[in-house]
Amino acid sequence: MASFDVAGKVAIVTGGARGIGFGTATALAKRGATLVIVDLDADAARNAAAQLPGPSLGFAADVTDRGAMQRVVADVVAQRGGVDLVIANAGVASRAATVLAMNGEAFDRVLTVDLMGVYNTVIAALPQIAARSGHIVVTSSVYAFVNGVGTAPYAMAKAGVEQLGRALRVELVPHGASASVAYFGFIETEMVRLGIDEDPLADRFKEILPRPLRKRLTPAQAGEAVARGIAKRAPRIIAPRRWAAFSALRGIVNPLLDNYMVKDASVQEIVRGFDGRGGEEQPLTA
Repeated sequence: MASFDVAGKVAIVTGGARGIGFGTATALAKRGATLVIVDLDADAARNAAAQLPGPSLGFAADVTDRGAMQRVVADVVAQRGGVDLVIANAGVASRAATVLAMNGEAFDRVLTVDLMGVYNTVIAALPQIAARSGHIVVTSSVYAFVNGVGTAPYAMAKAGVEQLGRALRVELVPHGASASVAYFGFIETEMVRLGIDEDPLADRFKEILPRPLRKRLTPAQAGEAVARGIAKRAPRIIAPRRWAAFSALRGIVNPLLDNYMVKDASVQEIVRGFDGRGGEEQPLTA
């Protein structure tokens, strides 16, 4: 498949006011794309757009509202002539807890934002992407292929996003368009800081991973990885790259890792801690 030059292209990034979204928007703007930042907070979206080079726009929209995303796309088409590139990045995570302990509202919200929000973004822009031989990036996670203990709705959503991206990759070929699935490990974002670093149980659970897999990237580094992947119309964008081996070997590694977590006393001690959070607040992080 031919490469994708983003110069002069119009790109929509959801969750683009900060973190990986803003890192990606910055990397694309530096390469000559016109950026459209979408965020729940109108001021944050406009302020982020103002920091980018070129004629960038900022829109307020909730990705869980399909009509709102359709209106964003319609406005962008009216103001910029079309949409060539979509990065469906907006997402949230809940405080670590077992499925038994997590309240239903938090569980539902994570699934709605992280899975259906991605779909709503994609389906709103898909006619434009198909007509203009464009490209879509859906933001998944390494949690698409590692055990989601303590964060089941997040892992469920990211696995679903992976499947959406893989299907789009094949289905867009007749239109000369393409799709990538982006898998991120630990990135220095508010989601990681609040959800892991400031949660003693989640921080302890992180230590189960081999040290090389705990490497962190900045949002700017993550954004550059996405931009490089878009240029190649890559099917998969994995950052840090060392997670690629785990992904390739998931069918072998995962049964071994699952068995280890079932039997290991220190892991089960943490799980009991997650299980004890029933009835507690389950704040979401973005």
